[in-house]
Amino acid sequence: MSTTTLAVLVPLLPFLSALAGLLSGRRAPGFVRPLAVLPTLGAAVLAVLVAVRQGGGKAIDTATELTPTGSVPIDLSLHLDGFAVLVAVLVGVVATCVQIYSTAYLRDDPRYPSYAALVSLFTSAMLLVVYSGDLMVLLVGWEVMGICSYFLVGHYWETEAARSASLKAFLVTKLGDVPFLIGLFALAADAGSFRITKILGAVASGGLSHPTLIALLLLAGVAGKSAQFPLHTWLPDAMAGPTPVSALIHAATMVAAGVYFIARLLPVFAASRAALVVMAVIAAVTMVGSALAALAQDDIKRVLAYSTVGQLGYMTGALAVGDRGAAVFHLLSHGAFKALLFLGAGVIIHAAGTNSLAAMSRMDGLAKRIPDAFWTMTVALLALAAIPPFAGFFSKEAVLVAAEHTAGGHSDFAPVAAGWTVLVAGVLTALLTAAYATRLWLMAFRGRGAAAPDHGREPLAMTGVLWLLAIPSIGFGLAAGPIADWFDGRRLTPTVTTSLLGTGAALIGALLTYGMWQRATAKAATAAESAAETPEVAEVTHDHPAVPAGPAPDPGKALLGPLHRHAADGFHLDAVYDRLFVRPVRGAASLVRFLDREVVDTYVTGAGAGPRLLGLLVRRAQTGNVQGYLSALLAGAVVLAIATAVIANVNAGS
Repeated sequence: MSTTTLAVLVPLLPFLSALAGLLSGRRAPGFVRPLAVLPTLGAAVLAVLVAVRQGGGKAIDTATELTPTGSVPIDLSLHLDGFAVLVAVLVGVVATCVQIYSTAYLRDDPRYPSYAALVSLFTSAMLLVVYSGDLMVLLVGWEVMGICSYFLVGHYWETEAARSASLKAFLVTKLGDVPFLIGLFALAADAGSFRITKILGAVASGGLSHPTLIALLLLAGVAGKSAQFPLHTWLPDAMAGPTPVSALIHAATMVAAGVYFIARLLPVFAASRAALVVMAVIAAVTMVGSALAALAQDDIKRVLAYSTVGQLGYMTGALAVGDRGAAVFHLLSHGAFKALLFLGAGVIIHAAGTNSLAAMSRMDGLAKRIPDAFWTMTVALLALAAIPPFAGFFSKEAVLVAAEHTAGGHSDFAPVAAGWTVLVAGVLTALLTAAYATRLWLMAFRGRGAAAPDHGREPLAMTGVLWLLAIPSIGFGLAAGPIADWFDGRRLTPTVTTSLLGTGAALIGALLTYGMWQRATAKAATAAESAAETPEVAEVTHDHPAVPAGPAPDPGKALLGPLHRHAADGFHLDAVYDRLFVRPVRGAASLVRFLDREVVDTYVTGAGAGPRLLGLLVRRAQTGNVQGYLSALLAGAVVLAIATAVIANVNAGS
């Protein structure tokens, strides 16, 4: 079987699984779980085979015209290069892990059949984006992912949070998709084709007439999909959905699609130095702002959500300095350890028995109760904090190396300003990332909140997946050398300068957080001992005399100080958008409703009331009395005679 045939089967298998699941899920409950897991597993295996056959060599291109469309044709095409085949492997592996994990996590959920089918459709759409060589076909997968995220985030539609989050995610991403679509049409009009290879050829020959405008329009869509400032606010709220969905969205689909899209079309963006500077500024603001927000969150999933936003900022920063190899390398590394973190958080929530206990300040005794989650999440947090030799260290260092290279003026097209912006923001974010990763580990596994009831050992389908994902979280960084040949051949290994900067910043952040934690814990213990000496308080806290009532100590408050309140609320961006956009739109809608009801409806009502009143008068005149009719006729004749005589006299006088 040819490589292209195998590649076609990769997105087709989960699509057929989704179709079958949506059509017959509840009528064949015994086949729901195999139907969800096996096709996705088959797609992952085939993706690995495609990657092995492609081997990081020359790109494989094949195309057939989908339908005649006039001057700009749309082709059903495949473009298999090193980026595409490796990202497809990531998507297949993470999706398979999510499907296996979900069989236990949502075992008692009555809507599991539709959930599993939508996850398969989500996976198929992302794989279509990854393998597609035509932008219009890519757009199909791009939009299908948006629809799937709407339904999956709103899976628990009984809750207001889930309904609001799904609608917000849909609307914010659509806000970015409008300029994105315009940018695609403008790009195709300049290049004369939607084919990626032809577009890149047109860019190389200087065939783009409006490179800056096109790049900025496309960047707006990427900002919405990949949750970059200022369109990132939907992603933390999307945590209202099931935790496995969060893992899928954050690790391998949806938000990764935007970064992958820019990597595919990087020469289009590189044709405009202004666009690269804008991208660098967006990446810097996203990195630092999201890291500060993560340091102030109490819900464990919101911490991880803001963490994803920041790590995507690293990827966007690498693209802004012209190194798509570093960006995709970090995308692959991040996909492994972020999926592990979310699925580990799911084990914590599952052990607690309710989503309401996702607050880290209320966690206690989890390290001993769920050792699998403890050890694997420790590995993932070390990777997130970029501590060597874990995977995140190598991929994050690749981004910093690329930024340092550009800042030194060694890039052929990326501005020096973009390099310095990404480098400074990247080092600062490394410090903050280690700080909130350490804070999460301390509060989740060393916390002194209210202990949740013990439900026994977690299912193997959940814990086994954690250990599977721990392997690339530990060892994927070792592929930094060989994997460079699959991309543009640029070096992805750390340098001494960036290693000292990045790792030093991470260690400072971790040590500061640990010191603040120790200090806050000591103060809380002292306060508890003093309170225990009071009989009234001792009577309430006699079971835990050394632990104060209320939330556990939070080092984030001490680190952020007065900034904590603003960071916890995402720097009030939702409130700003509410005043700038939501309220004016609602005001305009109220005005339209008033005009429709009080003005337009008045004319409509009047148009009906006039004939109705006239009919009422005519109906009353129809009495059926012949004498009355003759009297009215005589009176009318007299009136006409008088009027005729008056008119005749007037005419005679003139």
